[in-house]
Amino acid sequence: MLEFVFGAAALSLVVAISLSFYILKRSAGTAKMQEISEAIHKGALTFLHKEYEVLAVFLIAVALIMYLFLDNGTKLAISFIIGGFSSALAGNIGMRIATKANSRTTEATKSHIGNGLKLGFYSGAVMGLSVVGIGLLGVSILYLVFDDPNIIYGFGFGASSIALFARVGGGIYTKAADVGADLVGKVEKGIPEDDPRNPAVIADNVGDNVGDVAGMGADLFESYVNSIIAAMVIGLVMFGTKDKIILPLILSSMGILASIVGIFFVRAKDDKHLFSALNNGLYISTILAASLSYLLIRYQKLDIGIFYSTLSGLLVGVIIGLFTEYYTSNKNKPTQSIAIAAKTGAGTNIIQGLAIGMLSTLVPVISVSIAVLISYKFAGLYGIAIAGVGMLATLGFTLAIETYGAVADNAAGISEMANVGKAVREKTELLDAVGNTTAAIGKGFAIGSAALTALALFASFTQITKINVMSISDPNVIIGLFIGGMLPFLFSSFAMQAVGKAAGDIVNEVRRQFKEIKGLMQGKAKPDYEKCIAISTRSALKQMIVPSLLAIFSPVVVGYVFGLQALGGLLVGSIVTGFSLAIFMANAGGAWDNAKKYIEAGNFGGKGSDTHKAAVVGDTVGDPFKDTAVPSLNILIKLMSIVAIIFAPLMI
Repeated sequence: MLEFVFGAAALSLVVAISLSFYILKRSAGTAKMQEISEAIHKGALTFLHKEYEVLAVFLIAVALIMYLFLDNGTKLAISFIIGGFSSALAGNIGMRIATKANSRTTEATKSHIGNGLKLGFYSGAVMGLSVVGIGLLGVSILYLVFDDPNIIYGFGFGASSIALFARVGGGIYTKAADVGADLVGKVEKGIPEDDPRNPAVIADNVGDNVGDVAGMGADLFESYVNSIIAAMVIGLVMFGTKDKIILPLILSSMGILASIVGIFFVRAKDDKHLFSALNNGLYISTILAASLSYLLIRYQKLDIGIFYSTLSGLLVGVIIGLFTEYYTSNKNKPTQSIAIAAKTGAGTNIIQGLAIGMLSTLVPVISVSIAVLISYKFAGLYGIAIAGVGMLATLGFTLAIETYGAVADNAAGISEMANVGKAVREKTELLDAVGNTTAAIGKGFAIGSAALTALALFASFTQITKINVMSISDPNVIIGLFIGGMLPFLFSSFAMQAVGKAAGDIVNEVRRQFKEIKGLMQGKAKPDYEKCIAISTRSALKQMIVPSLLAIFSPVVVGYVFGLQALGGLLVGSIVTGFSLAIFMANAGGAWDNAKKYIEAGNFGGKGSDTHKAAVVGDTVGDPFKDTAVPSLNILIKLMSIVAIIFAPLMI
């Protein structure tokens, strides 16, 4: 069956390459559009390359530690390096295509809005299919070579390390640029979003790509491979049979086939069917993945409970997506209530956003809990791991939806900066509005998958360390629970403070340029975009170090000082609080953003009104919530579990 797995992974990459050629053959628009797109492309690659220079040093240092101190250190170190490289490769491919697709999406929208949707979504599909293809291929090859799933945890650790730095660094970059651009441009100068007079506007567009394309790709690449690896290891420990070990690989292969089919069903006849076109593709891929999984399990004569576990994972992903849409879309009451609250000022706007974000945790937490209950009832710990694999089975499609949001945002910005006309601008704004919702859904999906993956990794940790029971009367367990519960808050604090510091640098630079460059406000002079890009890059790379090291060293320190029981408590505590905190901040941030856009559409006074200014403040608070702290939390709860698994033998 491994031949089928390799075939599915190869097919995924072939389709990704084909879509890339399709995108690059499309017109990139006017000379001005191409100029802006190229500036975004170069800025994104500059950040990524500088970030990879830092990461290369980290990867080599950690690989050396693994080689010197761990059993099977050589194999683990090799697996670790390959995992880091694979994650970086997938992110690099996706971002290159995304930054080439932005102006092409704008140009395609001129003829028909459905063409713009298709092109933007196809660019996202390149990212989605690259992630699942490279991820599945890497895990399969390492299993074929080493014949031991435990060794492949090194691959997951490498992917997690890249994801952490990519998410933290990318999140700091994008929100520093975004907040800096909004505070000076919108609030102080009263100019529109994506106005070419704003010196931070290109840095802001670059940030969409380094955060929501490369960063999100690395995040979900990590979840994808670690869910597969955890299920393989648990299958080995609990059953020791080949069919249980490779089943996660085959289920993921089925998901790839389903995703490819779903991608080509995304079609929109007009602007009223943009979101439904994406949903149709999602439903088709989900139903097909479930059907193929059922046929596979029946064909291999496995326990039907494994199918129920797979199905529970698939369904919880859809449920989290639907409820994320409900709480963050400006078509629904929760987000509209935040816009209404802005009529009485920024304070009430923020209070209502916080309340909606807290309320939105109910359904996702209950859904994941039910999925865990069902999967454990039918297939034990193996079932929980399989549920995680099931939720991520259609990642090729769901990641395409998330990446589409960044491309649509860039396309809308380019239409504004290149002055392509009001009609095209309005069409790209519609694509962007859909993208804002899909981005929020993508974040909800990423959080849910992180929770299930972390639970699967924790289950694997208990199997490896033979910790079957943790007593809450044990003070070490209590200590671990408290520290683990605190870490997501501490980590989020570091990330948000980093955004504040970096944004302060951008604000000062934008103010300086408006003051010193004569004719800039009047549109007679060109701002220094490169300066803002350089400041955002430097600040992000500097500020990402402390929170990243916190995630890596916390489980090691707790494990050595208080023992494995405390380490287990740490992992449980971080998963529980990290999941809820991430849902709260993601949905609050998304709702604040879309409440602002609801007002900008002409409601409650529209752009420039006092209500709009209050909503901008709320959106500014929400930006580091949803785009910096939340994505980083996804990595935190998974990475700590991976570190615990890798280094647990030294603590026994």
